Amino acid sequence: MESLMKQKNPVIGFIGCGKMAQAMMRGMIQGFVTPASNIHAADPSEECIKAVSDVGINTHAKNVDVVKAAEVVVIAVKPNVVVSVLQEIASAVGTSTLVVSIAAGVRIKTLQKHLKSHARIVRVMPNTPALVREGATAIAADPDATPEDIALVEEMMSAIGTCVRVKESHMNAVTGLSGSGPAYGYMMIEAMADGGVRAGLSRREAQLLAAQTLLGAAKMVLETNDHPAHLKDQVCSPNGTTIAGVHALEDGGFRGAVITAVAAAAKRAEELGFAE
Repeated sequence: MESLMKQKNPVIGFIGCGKMAQAMMRGMIQGFVTPASNIHAADPSEECIKAVSDVGINTHAKNVDVVKAAEVVVIAVKPNVVVSVLQEIASAVGTSTLVVSIAAGVRIKTLQKHLKSHARIVRVMPNTPALVREGATAIAADPDATPEDIALVEEMMSAIGTCVRVKESHMNAVTGLSGSGPAYGYMMIEAMADGGVRAGLSRREAQLLAAQTLLGAAKMVLETNDHPAHLKDQVCSPNGTTIAGVHALEDGGFRGAVITAVAAAAKRAEELGFAE
């Protein structure tokens, strides 16, 4: 069955061509979701414009020209400039435009307020592993967005990883978990590698083994659909090495520290949202 993107073949416009936007564009092109010729983009950075132009994407000097050319408009700018960008393009956004925002912390009601139109809006929260097409993305839609709109955005985001639908009220939790989560993972890899070096491995060996171990553990959870606790128990032999390590982690408050980190990041996301 032909995909929705191929059926509709929408022109997609990107306002902002930073790393995340480029990851989305590359993912859609390399995944044959849409051709480069169907993508339009604008960015004040000449370097970013050159990067997307080099792969065949249409570029524009003005944001409003991207909106006029596109049926789906992706807002991919820093949160602190979102309002000025929305005010700039508002006159060109109509009821037929699907607006997709990847601006962290910017709520749908803020987008609606400054667009001053009945554009359908989908808010998206990707994370940095999208740069290697292993992202974890959550999407939330406003009531005017149709099931087809949501399915279209899911297909776009699935080109750079996994995509799930959530309520917008849960977006702060998403930010604390998957949005900030890569940093926690990097810290875990670094700490495990440090432990390996302490035990006698070279830094290169330790980092490779640590990173692959977390990657493999994650794939086990996703592919077996088994509970992480059950998978952990399968590795822990009575009086063995792994249970000794698990005991040390529990003694150090590892589990509680991770839970607290997610909660703290989610709380900070909420605070930033109220500061809009």
